[in-house]
Amino acid sequence: MPRELKISVGQFSDKGAKETNQDFHGVLIPDEPLLGLKGISVVLADGISTSKVSRVAAESAVKGFLTDYYCTSESWSVRTSAQRVLEATNSWLHSQTRSQYAYDKDRGYVCTLSAMVIKSTTAHLFHIGDSRIYRLSGNTLEQLTNDHRIVINSQQSYLGRALGVNPQIEIDYQMLRLEQGDVFVLVTDGIYEHLSARRIAKAINEGAADLDAAAKAIVDQAFEAGSGDNLTVQIVRIDGLPDSAASEVFGQPSELPLPPLLEARMVFDGYRIVRELHGSSRSHIYLAVDIETDAVVTLKIPSIDLRDDPVYLKRFLMEEWVARRIDSPHVLKPCLPSRRRNFLYVVTEYIDGQTLTQWMIDNPAPDLETVRDIVEQIAKGLRAFHRKEMLHQDLRPDNIMIDRTGTVKIIDFGSTAIKGVAEAEPSGARDDILGTVQYTAPEYFLGEAATSRSDLFSLGVITYQMLTGKLPYGAQAAQARTRAQFGRLRYRPAAHGAREIPVWVDGTLERAVHPNPLKRYESLSEFLFDLRTPNANYVGTSASPLLERNPLLFWKSTTIVLALAVIVLLAMLHGMHRALP
Repeated sequence: MPRELKISVGQFSDKGAKETNQDFHGVLIPDEPLLGLKGISVVLADGISTSKVSRVAAESAVKGFLTDYYCTSESWSVRTSAQRVLEATNSWLHSQTRSQYAYDKDRGYVCTLSAMVIKSTTAHLFHIGDSRIYRLSGNTLEQLTNDHRIVINSQQSYLGRALGVNPQIEIDYQMLRLEQGDVFVLVTDGIYEHLSARRIAKAINEGAADLDAAAKAIVDQAFEAGSGDNLTVQIVRIDGLPDSAASEVFGQPSELPLPPLLEARMVFDGYRIVRELHGSSRSHIYLAVDIETDAVVTLKIPSIDLRDDPVYLKRFLMEEWVARRIDSPHVLKPCLPSRRRNFLYVVTEYIDGQTLTQWMIDNPAPDLETVRDIVEQIAKGLRAFHRKEMLHQDLRPDNIMIDRTGTVKIIDFGSTAIKGVAEAEPSGARDDILGTVQYTAPEYFLGEAATSRSDLFSLGVITYQMLTGKLPYGAQAAQARTRAQFGRLRYRPAAHGAREIPVWVDGTLERAVHPNPLKRYESLSEFLFDLRTPNANYVGTSASPLLERNPLLFWKSTTIVLALAVIVLLAMLHGMHRALP
């Protein structure tokens, strides 16, 4: 049987010598699919002793994290999800403090917080304040967090950072690779200021059979050692780590039988097949009518050739999952099922139009404004992906549709990279290059991390192709696989082709498709702005010498100049010869 993520938890909290307990803590272990998509959360907060309402702050921070974190987009990374939640919590606590304790923040809604999210084989740590997270190492503890406490002298110190103090918050973050048997300890200052790391480690090792009892023993020992503060301990042991792919969250392909090849007029799972729209080695797409609603839809079934490939089938399942989480007029919409499915397939809206590939064939010399309009619509669709921390990774003319109203839509999400899902992939998971070579950014071939600039590269190539009918590096890019080969690529200027294209537009395109992602535009909006507004860096000057941009044109021009010079010299010699007696 495949292994799963499993933990054991021991917790105990007590008010100690104080009248009330201003600490708060909690653990949430969700069921699948959230367990695979979002992981397990362990949170500890400590209210400041000078405030009577800091207990409210600590409780709000912990409960808010444990509920709101699981409401964030499943496509977001753990870091993005947790930081968005903590920033929102900090804003609320700060607003309460400002409205009630504007002139004395030490009496306001302020607390420290340490949180650990365990997802797949990685622990993500978030920390602000002076509570601590340790990892048990033999007979002692390894401190993983830094105390945000400013020490004035041996008798005076104060918190340098805490939730609720300032409108903005800086959160420490780190991620750790997990091993089965790892033990983590979260404690408040009432514990570690009175018990040494060795004593805490000893209590955990001696009470390994009952972690709750071990947590209580640590609290009791700290109280006996003279702690005058609230006392809270959480002990987390990793009992099992998953070995299944993150794409399990999309469902098991084996749960539904694979459909047969479909034919016109046949009825399939409540749909009447009209005709096949497209067939390839990756999928078969049909025009169909929903018999119940008379809605015209597109029905996509897995490729016959790849049905024995479980990775392909899981990516096929992912397409609908991605489509459901993106809401943009420039991205293909899924048709949510109204009845039980009996086979594995995907249903989406039908786009009455043509691919960008066909559009370019029909419009070989489009005007610049038309190209800008299409590119801006594609960029809006890409932004919808990037806001969800997704990369399309296979942006090409065949995956862009233009309907009869002129609306541009991005289709085919089988190559989409989802940051939140990628975090859950086990180490060593297959990482194939899924895009089409001519439009794929060099960093994919070099094994480097892809970013939104990788999708921008593909958009830049498409823009160049619409304007020139060619590719910016010709056939060279398709053959390059090493850093040296990519470094030898030479951009072919669009401004020196058959069409008249402004030099500043050419400079914009050259930057968008630069082999080095750090030399491309940082954002889509910057690229779009330069596509409409002359950039001073490119106005009146070419982006690089003519010899580099167009060697053929350079040598042709040089040859013509030399030929003219020879003709002039011959004419002068002939004139001199005639003038001699």
